[in-house]
Amino acid sequence: MIQIYCKNTKTSASVSEGCTLLEVLQEFQFDMPYPIVSARVNNVSQGLKFRVFHNREVEFLDIRDLSAMRVYGRSLCFVLCKAMQDVYPECRLHLEHPVSGGYFCKMEKPDGTDTTADEVAQLKARMQEIIDLDMPFRRNEVQIDEAIRIFRERGYDDKVKLLETSGQIYMDYYTLGDTVDYYYNRLLPSAGYIKVWGLEQYHGGMVIRIPDAQDPNRLLPMVDQPKTFEVFAEDLKWNNIMGLSNVGDVNKACLSGHASELIQVSEALQEKKVVQIAEEINRRYHSEHPLRVVLISGPSSSGKTTFCKRISVQLKACGLHPISMSTDDYFVNRVDTPLLPNGQYDFDNFDTVDHDALQQDVLRMLAGEEVEVPEYNFVTGIREYNGKKMRLSEGTVLLLEGLHALNPRLTDLLPADCKYKIFISTLTSISLDDHNWIPTYDNRLLRRIVRDYNKGAFSARESISQWPSVQEAESKWIYPFQEEADVMFNSALLIEFAVMRNHAEPILATVPKNCPEYSEAHRLLKFMSYFIPVPDKEIPPTSFLREFLGGSSFKY
Repeated sequence: MIQIYCKNTKTSASVSEGCTLLEVLQEFQFDMPYPIVSARVNNVSQGLKFRVFHNREVEFLDIRDLSAMRVYGRSLCFVLCKAMQDVYPECRLHLEHPVSGGYFCKMEKPDGTDTTADEVAQLKARMQEIIDLDMPFRRNEVQIDEAIRIFRERGYDDKVKLLETSGQIYMDYYTLGDTVDYYYNRLLPSAGYIKVWGLEQYHGGMVIRIPDAQDPNRLLPMVDQPKTFEVFAEDLKWNNIMGLSNVGDVNKACLSGHASELIQVSEALQEKKVVQIAEEINRRYHSEHPLRVVLISGPSSSGKTTFCKRISVQLKACGLHPISMSTDDYFVNRVDTPLLPNGQYDFDNFDTVDHDALQQDVLRMLAGEEVEVPEYNFVTGIREYNGKKMRLSEGTVLLLEGLHALNPRLTDLLPADCKYKIFISTLTSISLDDHNWIPTYDNRLLRRIVRDYNKGAFSARESISQWPSVQEAESKWIYPFQEEADVMFNSALLIEFAVMRNHAEPILATVPKNCPEYSEAHRLLKFMSYFIPVPDKEIPPTSFLREFLGGSSFKY
């Protein structure tokens, strides 16, 4: 017998060696408002069919937990993959990226046409049949060569390339009925666990809809995001032009000595976009109704500061004189900062910024006045006036950067035609393979962990601990306004994870195994192991990555 400590009940029980977590769960009685779908064993995410052979600490999770939601989402995608194989065996499914409250997927058809409403209906019907049959997800562990043979026989070249470059000896693959697939982490015990889901026709493809983590009995609201979708589509187009559909392709290119070229092309594509944005600003400045204020927003670690530096350079090349200010300098004094329910300061709240004072200063500048602007002292928590003055003279454009820059309330008194709105994010367009997308927030989280650690601001454990509250604030205060932007800029680099690996791995390894944050550190370490590491020596000093890795030629 072995001892299992349950974190949910804070009690222990003796169970037989080799029990599954499903069997262990029967030993503990506790109330959960929603069904248990996965668990953490010694702070590592596991499926409920995981067998325990030694004393372990177990925390059972329902779908409100992010790692459990990932398990649910992966399993739902596998059901769609099987439905596709059953109903349209001549087609290939590409699970591409999250968008509009779900996951966008493309049905690759022999005739190249878009997905029809009738095809979506037939796939939904087959998916429901699979769920009603409660088909089990079965995990199989084999040597890597055997897995490669299995996927090569089925024509899954994307998985073959990924596995060939993984450096692993053994790996897991899954079956659902007669359908074989690979997923880089755990699945549900069976399809019957899937209760809330949807499949909708969307932009020539489909969106798989998932439950709302705040209320798992209903679907996450579906919000049309045409501009976000277009950014993904543009990046995917360039990936395909370069023959890089997934991580296996990137790894093969790096192993063949093309890493330098990939870096150069990625940087060139970003600079081309920065130039296009600068030229559009210049055109609007010289129009009948001159543009004077550029609003720049984006979530944490998206590269807003570097974007401001790079767009300033290009605007100067256009003959304009850009001046910059941050909404952070208009923070209210710390004692007046709004509070969270737990009594801590809510630094992401819109009312943390004195938006009335900021807007009045901008209006005065638009009227031609010279204005003394504040500088926020983050040590004392006081907004100070130290004699810094700004004026919008002839040829001058104001760059206003901050988390709330696109919130309409921040500049509602400014004439619409004098504003140009830019949203910065990191929309990872590359996938591990055709059925394993990369969460877009992983890119930013790794950037934040590396930057904060190198600056001595926070440990990896602290950065991971803060991340859920960062994401919650972004969902409330930033993302609702991203589609308001005139243009969206993607700061993610095609080869970013390969470069980031050398920096992130030793930092993530500092997270202790006995803390809750180890679960996320372990997941990120496993995820990064799929990438062939690339040295950062050829990353230019003006790159967005340099803001996080260090070595930037810009002064921050």
